[in-house]
Amino acid sequence: MTQPFFIVVLGLALLLWSADRFVDGAASVARRSGMPPLLIGMLIVGFGTSAPEMFVSAIAAAEGNAGIALGNAYGSNITNIALILGLTALMSPIAVHSGVLRRELPVLAAITALAAWQLLDGELTRLDAIVLLAFFTALMVWSVVQGIEKRGDAFGGEMEKELDVHTIPLGKAIFHLVTGLIFLIASSRMLVWGVVKIAHGFGVSDLFIGLTIVAAGTSLPELASSLIAARRGEHDIVLGNVLGSNLFNTLAVVGIAGIIHPLFVGQEVIVRDIPVMCALTLLLFFFGYGFQGRGRINRVEGAVLLLCYGVYTAYLLKTGFVH
Repeated sequence: MTQPFFIVVLGLALLLWSADRFVDGAASVARRSGMPPLLIGMLIVGFGTSAPEMFVSAIAAAEGNAGIALGNAYGSNITNIALILGLTALMSPIAVHSGVLRRELPVLAAITALAAWQLLDGELTRLDAIVLLAFFTALMVWSVVQGIEKRGDAFGGEMEKELDVHTIPLGKAIFHLVTGLIFLIASSRMLVWGVVKIAHGFGVSDLFIGLTIVAAGTSLPELASSLIAARRGEHDIVLGNVLGSNLFNTLAVVGIAGIIHPLFVGQEVIVRDIPVMCALTLLLFFFGYGFQGRGRINRVEGAVLLLCYGVYTAYLLKTGFVH
């Protein structure tokens, strides 16, 4: 069992390292091509921070490991809201200034409801996956239009500052982009192989591993970037990371996995994990949107989110899903 643990640790480290290089390279190339900073933040960085989930779930689906594919995506959504936003709000209460982000909150709630409805019959078919990817494409088009019309948005201003600080030469940016992509694929394959071996060795389901180890590990880019942004007072980047990542996970990550191989959905996903994800998304909607014109996730609300994550994780560990 030592070798699978080593492969998982090495694969996760390479996954996060390659995702970081991929984001840096893609953002720099996009910046030099004239793309507005707001769109770089919403599309390039949003895709990049979800790249670990996307590659891991795609490879897991191709190998018939539906539990890892779905557990990784939905577990990452739960981790993003409950753990990452909870920790970040405890460090620095998150004020929701950006009009674009505040419009995305109800969109995320609606997309989460769609995903839950699709899984009620116990499977994610290729038709379901096509619907998810169609909504993803429409959302990207909508984001581009909003980005062009709202160049003065607070999120865009914060992203412009970040891009100015981290500018790299074009040749180096392309090299980072290509090498990042190569190592993303290789490290994802390593991670999936390792966690499957561990799951079988301990007699637990692939879903359990996907919801815990894989979901927490692939969410580390969002955690790191959110904590750094919170320390700098860049609140819209914090919320943008989570909203963008959850939209990518729900639509693109699950959609791509379902296109590769239709996924059987276990009953525990329908009665436990999907309701938890929906409840947390609804909670985020109420905390972040604000119904008196001042959306804010304060420290008390951050503690509530962390408590939710702790209770959910404790339940997973207690049950263990032993075969």
